Amino acid sequence: MDSNTFWKLIADARASVPDPSDSEAVVAAATTLLAAQPPAEIVAAQQVLWDLLAESYQNPLWAAAYLINGGCSDDGFDYFRGWLLTQGEDTFTAVVASPDSLASLPVVVAAAESDVEIECEDALSIAWNAHIKATGMQLPQDAFRIRYPELDPEWDFDFDDGEELSARLPKLAALYEI
Repeated sequence: MDSNTFWKLIADARASVPDPSDSEAVVAAATTLLAAQPPAEIVAAQQVLWDLLAESYQNPLWAAAYLINGGCSDDGFDYFRGWLLTQGEDTFTAVVASPDSLASLPVVVAAAESDVEIECEDALSIAWNAHIKATGMQLPQDAFRIRYPELDPEWDFDFDDGEELSARLPKLAALYEI
């Protein structure tokens, strides 16, 4: 499996659920679709998923997640990026390139209005659960490696600094009224 095939899986899952903004429904559909693939493809999907998570491991996105969720631990950032994966390739790519663009997503606007956190821990387990569903066994221990890049030192500031966040993420800051 490559990233194009993975993104097609997510697109097919999003198309199959009544509300594609429901990340849990997208995860369930993606898991079912992936479980129908050969076990080797399921195993390969786990590495693709973690490669995409590594691609999105960036301080500007972490700052955006921190602002949106009112704080964001390292696990919370994984869950936020899991949610981002369920939004599809175009959204993922646009947001990774410009995290402030999150302010234009209806689901983020709705979350800001209702003070709801945006995350999807279950997205991290799509391949894991598909493999169990397909084979009755857990993924092999060596099925994937996580290779996070170094974080941008230009963004190494206290994310509680509202003035700095407002300067760097003005649309999100306006949406969340900081």
